[in-house]
Amino acid sequence: MVPLLPVVLGTPGDVQSGVFVQSDHSPWQVSTSCYLLGVTDPETDRPVVHATAVVEPGALVGDGTRIWHHAHVRAGAAVGDGCSLGKNVYVDADARIGDRVRIQNNVSVYAGVTLEDEVFVGPSAVFTNDRFPRAVGGDWEIVPTLVRTGASIGGNATIVCGVTVGAWAMVGAGSVVTRSVGDHELVVGNPARRIGWVCRCGEPIARGETPPVSRRCADCGRTFEL
Repeated sequence: MVPLLPVVLGTPGDVQSGVFVQSDHSPWQVSTSCYLLGVTDPETDRPVVHATAVVEPGALVGDGTRIWHHAHVRAGAAVGDGCSLGKNVYVDADARIGDRVRIQNNVSVYAGVTLEDEVFVGPSAVFTNDRFPRAVGGDWEIVPTLVRTGASIGGNATIVCGVTVGAWAMVGAGSVVTRSVGDHELVVGNPARRIGWVCRCGEPIARGETPPVSRRCADCGRTFEL
C-alpha cells in the first residue's frame, strides 16, 4: 500500500509531497499513523488525502473528509465535511458535494452536479452535464443535476443531466435516469421507472405504482410524507 503522506493546508501554490491543497483553515498536519489507517486525527479532524490524489489549489475540502487513491478534486469544487471519495473519483470545478457523502470508486462528478448531504453514489455511476455534447463545434451548455439529501445511486447507474433525484430516493444498479425521481421513490431499469418506495433506512416500504397506505417502516419504525 502506498502510504498516505502528511499534507499541510496553506496558500495557493503550496505543494506538499505532490498533493495540492488549499483551505481557509490555518495550517495543520496530522500524524503518519492516521494516514496509514485512513482516518482523521481526532485532535484536528482535518481531511486525509492519499499521496496519489490531487486536490488543486482553490478546491474547498471539509473537515474529516477522506480522499483516496488517484482521486482528483479540481479548483473551484466544494466538498463538505465527513465525506469519502473513493479510488479514481473526479470532482469537477463548480461541482458541489455536501456533508457525509460517500462516493465509491470510478465516479466523475461534473460541473453542474450538486450532491446534498448524506448522498451515496455507487461504483462507476455516471453523471452527465450536457444534453447534446460534441467534441468540436457547438457550445457546451451545462445542464444542472440535483441529488437531494440521503438519496442513493446504485453502481453503474447513469443520471442524465437536468433531473432531480429526490430526498431518500433509491436508484437501482445499472438504471438510466432520464426524468426526475420523487422523494423516497425506488426506480430501476432503462429508462428508470418507479417500482416502489423506500424508507430513510433503505428498506422498501411498498412495491408497485400505488403509493403506500401505511407510511411507517416495519424495519425501523420511521414514518414519512410523500
